[in-house]
Amino acid sequence: MDNRRLLPEATSWEQMRAGFAWDVPARFNIARACCDSWAEDDPTRTALIDASDGDRVWTYGELRDASDRLATVLRTHGVGRGDVVAVILPQGAPVLITHFAAYKVGAIILPLFSLFGADALHYRLSDSATRLVVTNGEGAAKLDGIRGDLPDLGAVLRVDQDGGFWDQIAQADPIDAPVDTDADDPAVLIYTSGTTGAPKGVLHAHRFLIGHLTAIEVQHRMFPQPRDCGWTPADWAWIGGLMDLAMPCLYYGVPLVSMRMRKFDPAAAWDLIARHNVRNLFLPPTALKMMRQAPVPAGVDIRSITSGGEALGAELLTWGRTALNVEISEIYGQTECNLVLASVPGMMDTRPGAMGRAVPGVEVQVQGPDGTPMPAGETGEICVRRDTPVAMLRYLNKPEDTARKYRGEWLLTGDLGWDDGTGLITFVARDDDVITSAGYRIGPAEIEDCLLSDPDVLMAAVVGVPDPERTEIVVAHVVLRDGAAWQGAEARLIALVKERISPHVAPRRVVRAETLPMTATGKVLRRELRDKG
Repeated sequence: MDNRRLLPEATSWEQMRAGFAWDVPARFNIARACCDSWAEDDPTRTALIDASDGDRVWTYGELRDASDRLATVLRTHGVGRGDVVAVILPQGAPVLITHFAAYKVGAIILPLFSLFGADALHYRLSDSATRLVVTNGEGAAKLDGIRGDLPDLGAVLRVDQDGGFWDQIAQADPIDAPVDTDADDPAVLIYTSGTTGAPKGVLHAHRFLIGHLTAIEVQHRMFPQPRDCGWTPADWAWIGGLMDLAMPCLYYGVPLVSMRMRKFDPAAAWDLIARHNVRNLFLPPTALKMMRQAPVPAGVDIRSITSGGEALGAELLTWGRTALNVEISEIYGQTECNLVLASVPGMMDTRPGAMGRAVPGVEVQVQGPDGTPMPAGETGEICVRRDTPVAMLRYLNKPEDTARKYRGEWLLTGDLGWDDGTGLITFVARDDDVITSAGYRIGPAEIEDCLLSDPDVLMAAVVGVPDPERTEIVVAHVVLRDGAAWQGAEARLIALVKERISPHVAPRRVVRAETLPMTATGKVLRRELRDKG
């Protein structure tokens, strides 16, 4: 069981790529791979250390037993193959138990940020026809106001209520036998940030876990190694937190640490790392920038750090090298096709500012509008061959959008870059209006719709403005109706987005505008607004 690594030790990046080919089994289930198989081998092996619950240790055997019983509960509530189970909780054991239980009955898990407001939850739960939600009192309160508009939602299980999640698990018998799933069966539904229109539900198969593994192994320096232990402050509802660290740790039998943070605290992060001897980290760039400002405790022994969402820059990379003795690996991917490029100093030739090279098993190409490869040094769209197991199945309920995502055998990322002729790719720009803030990709459409729900707002446009700590901050430009008072409007509109969508996407500033710059066809010229700051 301990030898799960896909890649052999190799003398060069090129050798690893040349010597690797995917071997995806026909039958595969994430719950079995990340929980049950380890429980059968050694049920006392540590799986999770929940630092938000008194450093409570969960073994693989305990996770298996709890998820087996929750699987029975799900069936009692009518959940079966193809149904959607949402989890609205911060990091912790209930999230993993819900994931595994859903996979065991053939259901699809929908991870949702606990900070989401009612509007954001309503759209995603309605669009996905979610059958059951696992949450806490805070999440349940948000659901109370929208549940009448969710006809498919049959049950809400609370983790902090008598008769809820834990009591129902305790009273249930373990499932007789988990369902047998194909590697291509749907498993996980993650919504994009809505960069072009409404958020899209990205449907992934069980195999997409396998598709992450070569990237994980190289970015974490031939992961796993003895004494490895992983933690990320990134929410497990984000593909970065869930698949760039949490599930891969469990797959490889590496202890995973969880800790709920309403607001990132660098001192608390360092204390956690020191207390639990965390050696492997996925840290969004903003977290890294904040941690650089806090003292590093004695005895910290970090072996690997990965970061993604935005370029780190030479200063952060140098700090990692000098202060932590770690070469930080930068990664690139998106919800539809995650972890496809990596910059791993020491294992490959790198260049400051470059995103990296295609990881073993993945083919990436910079293409022109007609699909032909661009010459070295010339900008084109970054494209990924669709036959990689990490690629999505489809967008939920959006066949036209799915079709537009592909050109022949290539998945179109919508990001622009250039290849130096050796496979080292550098990011240039986005061809959409996505905002990158604190590692999150934020789309303007959902925020603009929320702002327009205010009776005083006639028009709204949301853009990203450069910021030294967060890369970009969200700035909203609004046109108010005649006679509307501006006093108090900015604070009211920011609070509206925080409450109805999420604090992490709320504007940092709201700018009053008499008009918005438009094209001849009526589209907002966001570049002009970005230039205004």
